[in-house]
Amino acid sequence: MRRMRAISVARPGGPEVLEMVERPRPAFTDDGILVRVRAAALNRADILQRRGRYPAPPGWPEDIPGLEYAGEVEAIGSRVSRWRAGDRVMGLVGGGAYAEYVAVHQDEALHVPASLSFAEAAAIPESFLTAFDALVVRGRLSAGARVLVHAVGSGLGTAAVQIARALGATVIGTSRTASKLEEARGLSLDQGIDSGGGMFAHELAEPVDVVLDVIGAPAWAENLRALAPRGRLVLLGFLGGSRGELDLEPVLRKRIEVIGTVMRTRELGERAELAARAERELLPLFEAGQLRSIVARTYRMEDAAEAHREMERGEVFGKIVLEWDPASG
Repeated sequence: MRRMRAISVARPGGPEVLEMVERPRPAFTDDGILVRVRAAALNRADILQRRGRYPAPPGWPEDIPGLEYAGEVEAIGSRVSRWRAGDRVMGLVGGGAYAEYVAVHQDEALHVPASLSFAEAAAIPESFLTAFDALVVRGRLSAGARVLVHAVGSGLGTAAVQIARALGATVIGTSRTASKLEEARGLSLDQGIDSGGGMFAHELAEPVDVVLDVIGAPAWAENLRALAPRGRLVLLGFLGGSRGELDLEPVLRKRIEVIGTVMRTRELGERAELAARAERELLPLFEAGQLRSIVARTYRMEDAAEAHREMERGEVFGKIVLEWDPASG
């Protein structure tokens, strides 16, 4: 059996528990493709998985992190019609992207626009598909609407700003770091709010139609204050905690929709449907230059531990990407 290198979580803990190991290459089905991974981007889920707090869904490697990849098709199943060996692809997986190879269903992969490097492509799937799903599919954002994006300097935040602006929406973003707000203005952010004190609703000139939230319980009350009647609060995470004393009265009075969503545990059909819609509606915007991948820093895959340390410091604007040596494999 042919083997590959991968970054494994030896045991729950800090970045030092990440180690390079050898594993069998993943098997792919008749409807699947084997992808030679060239780059994989970091996500908060990787940090949580490394700490033992976010296990991989069934069917994905338990100890190899990584939710998004970019690379080349190495081999295809007997029923694959969309891809050929050598095609450049990117996509989402439930885990295992910190490896030289991943196996995915043919309908989950997306074409890599010709203008993008593998590092730039690897920074797209989780951030842009999540933001697109949250804003457009779940949040029903449209031209002329107003949206509030928390953690605007994150990979998800930078994607959400660009997508919302491409839709013709007014975009307000929050961050605890002034420099990140300034950089976000370069993405045509309409208003930046320093959320370091925990309060932000009073900074809005008028209410918003959609809030994209990754903070969780600590931002609940302010989010409801910020929303207009019949607004949508889309919950994508709870970096600040998932529990707290919550006042539900504004939800009823304003007829607010509270929408929870996550990408990692979705079934194949839903993942494939979102990938197909992204091919039609998102990728042309990259090709036209209306959207761009924001890569803050790249590391060699061997330096995954240092990349995790950098992400935990929370100082970067955009995405951190791990790359395999082009000369390897």
